[in-house]
Amino acid sequence: MTRPREHPSRRRVLGAAGLTAVGGFAGCLGSGSEETATEPAEPIALNDGQACDACGMTIGDHYGPAGQLFYADYPEDRDGPAWFDSVRELVAAHAGHVQRGRELRAAFVTDYSSVDYGLIERDGTTYISSHVRTEDFTDATAASFVADSGIEGAMGEDIVPFSSADDAAAFADEHGGTVVSWDDLLSED
Repeated sequence: MTRPREHPSRRRVLGAAGLTAVGGFAGCLGSGSEETATEPAEPIALNDGQACDACGMTIGDHYGPAGQLFYADYPEDRDGPAWFDSVRELVAAHAGHVQRGRELRAAFVTDYSSVDYGLIERDGTTYISSHVRTEDFTDATAASFVADSGIEGAMGEDIVPFSSADDAAAFADEHGGTVVSWDDLLSED
C-alpha cells in the first residue's frame, strides 16, 4: 500500500524561503573574497588624502608616479587597492605580498603616455609631476617602464611608467635610462 504524498505546510515553505533569502543576503554582506577575487578591478583616484601603504606619505602631495595593487584579501581594512606614492615602493611591496601567498588581481600605475606631465628642476634634481586621477592610471602589467633615468618622484629616483612602448623609448632617449617591462621589474627583486 502506498502512502499519500504529504505536501509541505505553508509555514515550512515560508521558512525555507526566508532562510534562502537570509543566506543570499548574508553572502552579499560577507567578506565576498571569492566574488571580489573574480570581479574586474578598476583604478581609483588617489587625490583624497590617501597615504602610501609603504611610507605613509600623502600620495597626492608629492612628485612622481603613483600606483595601486589589488589582491583578493588585502588590504583587510578597506575596499579597494593597496596604494603607493612610488613605483619602486609598489614593486617592493608586491614582492612581499607574493611571498605571503597573495595573488595579484590587478595593478595600475600612473600613465605618462596619457597625461600632460612636467619635469621640475629643483636644486639640481629633476622631478616628474604627479597624476592621481582615475583616468591617469594604466594597467601596470602591460606598461613599459623607464628605469635608471635619474628622474625623481616621492621617494627619490623612481621608475616612470608609460602605456606606450614608443613613449617610454622616447623618454629614455631624452632623459636616459632603460626601458623595461613589468616582468623585468619583478625579476629584479
